[in-house]
Amino acid sequence: MQKSILIMIVCLGIFSQASAAPATTGTTGNIDTPSADVLRPGQASAAYYKLNEGNDLTFGINIAKNLELSGARQEYKHTAAETCLNLKYGVLHEGILTPGVAVGIEDITNQKEQTVYAVISKGLPLGMRVHAGVGNGHYDGLFFAVEKKLIPMSIGGVFPDTSLIIEHDGHAMNYGLRMSIAAGLKVDAGWRDNSSYIGFTYNCY
Repeated sequence: MQKSILIMIVCLGIFSQASAAPATTGTTGNIDTPSADVLRPGQASAAYYKLNEGNDLTFGINIAKNLELSGARQEYKHTAAETCLNLKYGVLHEGILTPGVAVGIEDITNQKEQTVYAVISKGLPLGMRVHAGVGNGHYDGLFFAVEKKLIPMSIGGVFPDTSLIIEHDGHAMNYGLRMSIAAGLKVDAGWRDNSSYIGFTYNCY
């Protein structure tokens, strides 16, 4: 009996995480960086981020098996509003022993800075999940993120499921909290680009 409970706790630690949500770029990910997660058939996402530089509206949809199309409408201070489109392809789904792998391109039409990247994601025991990738453009080499579930036995995507996110976006460290407040709906808040931010994200299943 005790052995069964221990196995269950370990499995919960490996697989439990705040459900996937769009990053500020629109692609499924962390704060500013992508994860290996890709929207599945029938899924869509949307988000609003209030950032130091202005307002950020995002969307994402699954357009084919393992293929995600996303974008962000960026209405920033002192610059004209721009819409950047992204594609991400899930090369390998995450398993018990294997990481998820995805490749993508952000800002396809090069409105600001076209960026190509590859990223891996892997859940670990004790509610941890790590992401690491490499890209050009605004990632400028290596980037990474770590998620830590703060309420261990909470169910992913259901209040009060909350995760701490720490990432390096290729230039600076960002810190945030992501809390599920209703099915598919999450609130994000933290510190990025030397200033606070807040966001609301929604995944439609």
